[in-house]
This record gives sequence, structure tokens and C-alpha cells, in this order.
Amino acid sequence: MLSFTEENYLKSIYHLSEGGTKAVSTNEIAEAMNTKAASATDMIKKLSGKNMISYEKYYGVKITRQGKAEALMVVRKHRLWETFLFQKLQFNWDEVHEVAEQLEHIQSALLIEKLDEFLGFPTADPHGHPIPDKNGKISEVRQVPLAEAPVKKKMIICAVKQGSPSFLQYLSKIGIYIGATISIQEKIEFDSSLEMMIDGKKKVFISRDASQNLLVTE
Repeated sequence: MLSFTEENYLKSIYHLSEGGTKAVSTNEIAEAMNTKAASATDMIKKLSGKNMISYEKYYGVKITRQGKAEALMVVRKHRLWETFLFQKLQFNWDEVHEVAEQLEHIQSALLIEKLDEFLGFPTADPHGHPIPDKNGKISEVRQVPLAEAPVKKKMIICAVKQGSPSFLQYLSKIGIYIGATISIQEKIEFDSSLEMMIDGKKKVFISRDASQNLLVTE
């Protein structure tokens, strides 16, 4: 049984390691957890003692198979709760993350399976992030940053890479949402901003940074 804090660290290490594909440093973990390196080191020792991660000096932290499985279950619960809050309780998509951070630590496996069934077994959360199934499997969708999408081709907004509340509020204000059909009308050479149409009827301009933080698919 992991504590709330241990689960939070493990989830962060999973994300930082890009799903367990690379090692991460103590400083990276400390920065992500908004704490001091010494505190992160203490937690690394605890998680290593529980076989959730492996640590080698100068090479960094790697998540173990057991640790990855545990992290994926926390991610699964978080994204299912976000979906529930958004779909059933009408939370805005910029409001769900903080509440789901609390709910993701509920331990009842039965509750989570019932929640999944109640929601119709969703494969993505309100931000377009994939929801691991009960076995930890993730259905990947081929997606590219909007900044790299071709001009004049219809694409679907499928996810946001980093969904800060302020960014999500900005997207809502200009009419961009998950599932929106967009087509780039022009890429502005001066600052790499984009002129595009949303659902074939609304013209908007977005910055280079915003376009790199949105993912699209055909």
C-alpha cells in the first residue's frame, strides 16, 4: 500500500520518464513536486525500497515494471474522475484537475470499475489524454502538434499537451475544444502564429506557443 505522497511521486516519475522510457534526475523530480532535492532523495529511497523505482548514482531514477503498473492505476483513476466531473457534474475542463488530484487516491478497485462502466468505458479524459484500461493498457492515437499540421487540411483537435487552467480558459474563450474540426488558413511567417477556421465558421488567430500545445489528428 502506497501513501498519497508516494503515489504522487510515482505518478510524477512516470510522466517525467515519458512512460518509463528514460531515466530522470533527482532535481527533475524535486522541481516537478515543488520540493527540495533532499526531500525528493528521501522519497526516492522509500520508493526504491518498495521496488517501485531503481536508482543508480549519476544515471538517475528509472521506474520498475511494478512501479509503472501502480502509476498507471493512479493515472487511470485520475482521468476517470476528471471525465466524471466534466460529463456528469458539469465542471469546466479547467476545473477538474485539482479535484481529481484528491479523488485519484481512493483505493476501492470495485468503485473504479463501476465508475468506468457508468461512464461507458471512455478512452480519453476531457483534455484528450488517454485513459489506461483496468490492465494498464493505453490506446494510442496518432497525433501531431497543431503547429506541424498542413495548411488547408481539415484536422480534429484531440488533446492538449499541458492543460493549465489559464490555457484551457483561453481555449474556451476562443472556441477551441476537444473534437473541434479545424483547418489552418495561413501560417504567419513573422511570428509563426496561425490563422485558422474552427468548425468551418469561426476564424481565430493563435500564437506559436498555443499551437505547439495543441495536438491534432486526421
